[in-house]
This record gives sequence, C-alpha cells and structure tokens, in this order.
Amino acid sequence: MQLTRHTDYSLRVLMFLALRRDRLTTCSEIADAYRISRNHLVKIVHELAKLGIVHTVRGNAGGMKLARPADEITVGEIVRQMEGMEIVNCTKPSCPILPACTARGILDEARDAFLAVLDAYTVQDLLAQREQRLGQLLGTWQGIAIRGETGQVKVKSA
Repeated sequence: MQLTRHTDYSLRVLMFLALRRDRLTTCSEIADAYRISRNHLVKIVHELAKLGIVHTVRGNAGGMKLARPADEITVGEIVRQMEGMEIVNCTKPSCPILPACTARGILDEARDAFLAVLDAYTVQDLLAQREQRLGQLLGTWQGIAIRGETGQVKVKSA
C-alpha cells in the first residue's frame, strides 16, 4: 500500500514537533528543514489542528506544537485520518460481479492488518532513540558542544 504525500508530510510534521517537544515551531521552519512546500504544510497543519493532534498559536510569537505527547499519537491514527482507506469502491461504477465477488473482503482484511501494525507504533517510536541524529539532520538539535578533559568534543543537551 502506498501512502499519499499528504500522509508522509503529516508524519514528518509530527516527528519534527516531537523533536522540538514543547517549543513552538513554525511551518517555515519545518518546510526549510525538509525542503518541502510551505504552502502544502500550512494545509496539513491546519488539518492536524482541526483533528486536535497539533495545537497552534497565532501571532508574531506563534507557531505549533503537539497537542498530546508523542507516545500517545499512533501512526495508525494519523494514516486513518489522512488517507481515504477505502481500498476498492465496488459501487461507483457498479460492478456486475459484486454479488459473487470476495475481493473486497480480502482487500479490507489486508487493510485492517496493515493498520493494526501501524496502531502498534507511536510518533515517539518513529524517533526510535534517534532524536539527536534526527535533530542534527533537521537542524532542531539543541546541544552544546563542550571539550572534555581529554580534548574530545562532547555534546550535552541545552
């Protein structure tokens, strides 16, 4: 099953916000970090806010953050909200073999199994103990470089 770009970007937004924790983040920051369209992200964030997944603050000092902890937002929830999740539509146009066909039931079973796997993972799981590396790649890591006694550079959280 292939997810839409809309869902992909939704998950990226949530991962970015999870890395930033409670700090407000703008669409421009996320768009710059991922090198994707800010206009497209604005629509996605608006939808995530309507769903109560993202909390937005208006104004000059505004931005967004997760409305719930990252370990309470499942990947399955996001995919269900962002995707249509109907695998096949047998009624438009009406299929003449519908009364005898079992394909829809089989495909629905496969979709349900797919979503069951995604329900077992949260946005926090997407970070998978890689917060520092992801943060470095996205420019969100708030570490301070210090030189230890041996001259090695160590990074400590700010």
